[in-house]
Amino acid sequence: MAFFIGIDVGTQGARVALMDDQGNVIAAEEEQFPLHREEQDPEGWWNACLRSLDRLPAGYAVHAVSVTSTSGTVIPIDRDGRPLHPAIMYSDGRQSATGARCRELALQHYPDGYTAFNTTSGLPKMLWFVEQYPEKAQHIYKFIHAADFIIGKLCGRFDRTDFTNVLKSGYDVATQRWPEYIWTKLPLRREWLQDVVPSGTPLGLCIVHKAGMHAGTLVSAGMTDGCASQIAAGAVKPGDWNTTIGTTLVIKGVTLEAVKDPQGRLYSHRHPEGYWMPGGASNTGADWVTKHFADRLDELNTAASQLYPTQHLSYPLMQEGERFPFIAPQARGFEDAGLTDAERFTAGMEGVAYIERLAYEVAAGLSGEKAAAVYTAGGASNSEVWLSIRSNVLNLPVHKMKQVSGAVGAAILAASKTQFSTIMDAAAAMTQAERTVRPDAALAAVYDTNYRRFKQVLQEKGYIPHHAYA
Repeated sequence: MAFFIGIDVGTQGARVALMDDQGNVIAAEEEQFPLHREEQDPEGWWNACLRSLDRLPAGYAVHAVSVTSTSGTVIPIDRDGRPLHPAIMYSDGRQSATGARCRELALQHYPDGYTAFNTTSGLPKMLWFVEQYPEKAQHIYKFIHAADFIIGKLCGRFDRTDFTNVLKSGYDVATQRWPEYIWTKLPLRREWLQDVVPSGTPLGLCIVHKAGMHAGTLVSAGMTDGCASQIAAGAVKPGDWNTTIGTTLVIKGVTLEAVKDPQGRLYSHRHPEGYWMPGGASNTGADWVTKHFADRLDELNTAASQLYPTQHLSYPLMQEGERFPFIAPQARGFEDAGLTDAERFTAGMEGVAYIERLAYEVAAGLSGEKAAAVYTAGGASNSEVWLSIRSNVLNLPVHKMKQVSGAVGAAILAASKTQFSTIMDAAAAMTQAERTVRPDAALAAVYDTNYRRFKQVLQEKGYIPHHAYA
C-alpha cells in the first residue's frame, strides 16, 4: 500500500490530507489564517502547512505529494525563491484597468487563446505589479502562482507550473505555448514565465522531511482548487461532470474537445491526459437556504419529501444578475405567490435543479458532448430529497461522493503519475461514492414538462433568447 499527501492552500487556511492508494483518508489537518483579499504572505501559508503536516500521524512512508490553491493568485519571486512582494490575491480588485488592457490585447493579437481577462486573472496582476513596483521588477526571476510557491518549498524548483494555473495567466493550453504578445505588447519578459507541464507530472524529490515525507518522496505538479475538487469528486473521464452546490452552483466536466463559448460563460482547463475540463459558475446556489431556512432543515426536508414534484416555479437568485448558464445583468429571482414555507423550500430546490439542467444543456450545445453522469458535492448534496429532485430533473444518475476536499484532490493528483498511470486510474481507485441516486421515469417525465415551463418564464423575462435552449 502506498500513501500520498495533498495540500490545499485557500484564502483563509491551509489543509493537508494523508491518503492511501485505496482512497482512505488516514488523517487530515488544517490551520486557519486571517482573510486578506488583496495581499497575503506566502511564507505564512508555508508555515501553516508545516504546522499542519507536523500534526499528521507518523509511520506512513509517503510516496508523493502535490498541492492545490487559488486560481489567479500571483507571486513575483527572486532566484532564491523569495517573494519580492506579498502574494497578489485573485480577489484583489485593483487590477480592473490592467485586466481590460490584457483582454483588449488578447482579442487583437491572440483571439484563439484565453481572452476573458479581468481583475481575478493572473496576467493583469503581473502587469499591475511591474507598473506599480518597477524597482522590485528589476529583481524578478519568475512570476509564479499560489500552488507553485508551496511546491517550490517542497522540492526546491519554482520554474515549472501546470496547465490549470497558467490558463488565466495567458498560456495557450491548446498549443502549449506562451503567446508572444505577452512580452512584445506588454512590459513583461519571456524569462519571467514558467515552463508548463500537465498536472501531476513529477517535478523532483522532496527536500522537506515531515509527516512521512522522505528523500524518496516525489513532488508532483499541482492544480487550481476548483479542478482539484473535481478530481476529488471522481469526474475525470470524458462524459463525467461534477456539480458543486454551495453558495453558488458550479459545474465542471471532461470533454474530448475544448469548449469555445463566445459569451464567456464557460471556459476550458486542460485535463492532465490531454482532454478538456470546461466549467462555469452560476450566481444561483444554496445561499437562499442559509438565509431563509437554515434553522429548520430537517423539518423542511421531511415535508419536501411528500411535496415533490411540485407545479410551482421558483428561481431563488439572491442577488442582481446572472452569469451562468446565461448572462443577464437584469436577472432577478422569482417564485409563485402564496406558497407555504415547505412549498417555497421544495420549489427552490427544483428551481436550482432547473438551472443545473440548463447549464448542462448549454455545455452540451457548445461541446456537442452530453453528460453521462453527474458527480456531486457541496452542502446541497446532504439533502436526499434534493439529490432525488436533481436526478429526476437531469434524468441522469447522480453520484454523491464521500471525499471532495481540495486536499483530497491534490493527494489523488500526487498518485496519478507516480503510483498509477493516469488520473483516471488514480480516481477509479481512490474516489468513493457514498451513494448513487437514479431517476424514476414517471418523475422525470413530470419534471421535463415543468422544466420547459421554467425556461418559458426565463424567455418571457428576457433572460434567455427564445430561439435558443430548445
